[in-house]
Amino acid sequence: MQPKKTKYRKSQKGRSRERKLTTKGTELCFGSYGLKALETRWLSGAQLDSIVKVLQKLPKGAKYWLRIFPHQPVTKKPPEVTLGGGKGDVDHYVSPVQGGKIIVELDGVSETEARKFLKQVHYKLGIKTKFVKK
Repeated sequence: MQPKKTKYRKSQKGRSRERKLTTKGTELCFGSYGLKALETRWLSGAQLDSIVKVLQKLPKGAKYWLRIFPHQPVTKKPPEVTLGGGKGDVDHYVSPVQGGKIIVELDGVSETEARKFLKQVHYKLGIKTKFVKK
């Protein structure tokens, strides 16, 4: 997963928000059940792709909403390159997630099914999460 078009090819990392909890995107908006991040991390586009693969196995009539998108480019220099020579090329994209942010929302399933699918999503993420409901 990555953006189709960006204004600038490379960006700066930004300030660390390790200890801060977010105030935006903390409530369920679309679905009845959701998965909330409890720690601050960068989630890669590959991790979000694997989440989508899990959620595509939801029963008919169920809907899911991914509340984050990987828009932050991460650059990397090739191996065995000496220092200098500027910033490396874009390697992949990440989504910076602060603690308290809702990552995924579900609707149209029972609570037990929602817990089952969101537990599978939790295993794919690699961060501490919490099941929430309206």
